[in-house]
Amino acid sequence: MTFATRRRGKGHRALNEVTLDVGKSEIVGLVGESGSGKSTLGRVIVGLQESYTGTVSFAGEVLAHRRSIVQRRAIQMVFQDPYASLDPQMTVWQMLEELLIVHKIGGTRDARRERCRELMRLVHMPASLLDVRPAGMSGGQRQRIALARALAVDPQLIVADEATSALDVSVQAGIINLFADLRDQTGLSILFISHNLAVVRSLCDRVAVIYQGEVVEVAGTEAIFNAPQHDYTRQLLAAAPDLP
Repeated sequence: MTFATRRRGKGHRALNEVTLDVGKSEIVGLVGESGSGKSTLGRVIVGLQESYTGTVSFAGEVLAHRRSIVQRRAIQMVFQDPYASLDPQMTVWQMLEELLIVHKIGGTRDARRERCRELMRLVHMPASLLDVRPAGMSGGQRQRIALARALAVDPQLIVADEATSALDVSVQAGIINLFADLRDQTGLSILFISHNLAVVRSLCDRVAVIYQGEVVEVAGTEAIFNAPQHDYTRQLLAAAPDLP
């Protein structure tokens, strides 16, 4: 996969012949320095970037650059800033119900309300917050709501783009555990994009390292951290603070 853009009037390849796979019920970490192409790759996979060469395949099907509503349901994204990604004028119930109506999930208002309660249970949030707007919640609660919104349409893959970086360290742990629980309970696959190597090591089954738009190394998590093969991977680990 290649994605080209323009920077300062010149052609620039944000992604260059990238190949990456995520297995069923697998959590794959994607790491690299700022500007390496992590978020761009996530947006291409989700379908937010339509202009690229190459293919995105899901469950044996090559996805069109402009996705159908069924294809969009299969792959969802959780963004870095939960406050920016949630509508401040809508309650949690209104945001979730809107999605359910668009995707024709739950035939009646009561059925949709029950589905929303189920989503709140999945992300370990009280149903009473369904009638609250984002401003009335903490950062960790907002991110759980953002995750509930992604889960509302029963996706098979979630792309989490720096989903814990805007949160306090104490709150991060709860969100990390939630991702792991969701994988174990629902069989969800997750592409976890992060700068935080300690979080990636604790959560992910495999790690892909991206450098200047190219995936330079992919291996099991412990292999990456204990025996990195690529020079850039070694430099990335050496630049990180002490890892547990």
